Amino acid sequence: MALRLFRTTGYSTLMMPGEARVAPHPARIALWASLWIGLACNVAVWRLFTGDVAGLRTALTSFAILAGGSGLLFSILGWRRTLKPTVTLALMVASLLACGLWSQQLPIDTLWQAPSRAVLPNWASFLRWQLLALIMVLGVVPIVTVWNMSMRRSQMRANMAGAFLAGLVLAAGIAFS
Repeated sequence: MALRLFRTTGYSTLMMPGEARVAPHPARIALWASLWIGLACNVAVWRLFTGDVAGLRTALTSFAILAGGSGLLFSILGWRRTLKPTVTLALMVASLLACGLWSQQLPIDTLWQAPSRAVLPNWASFLRWQLLALIMVLGVVPIVTVWNMSMRRSQMRANMAGAFLAGLVLAAGIAFS
């Protein structure tokens, strides 16, 4: 028989394993997911590491557009029931687009110019282990991490502040492109 007084005072959470960690705020999950999409799923940033220093402006503007746009979306939908499915969908789309741009050697500007069907990888390229490993690293691992996190309740003020800041980053990226 459990001790009722001990459970109702709130001290029982101190004794339970795993409850000592504080659950992150949904705004923190939205920030990390938008940074992941802006940095890890950004082919222009990858090309900077291969020696294309001339594309620094393209990498910075594409980072601002991708991170700002996804941050705006995640902040608006930053509630307990909507954030995880939104992050899942956005991460899978971003990882597929990044794999398509990388495997077909297309510039990042084709995201805004070409239809999205031309950017996606073709089905024959899914048979290569490199593309599957890239999708695992860019999409599946962050999605599993997000779904294993517990979240606090979000507040409208924090969501709107995040949406405002993400909108500023998005506007700066569009202005400098």
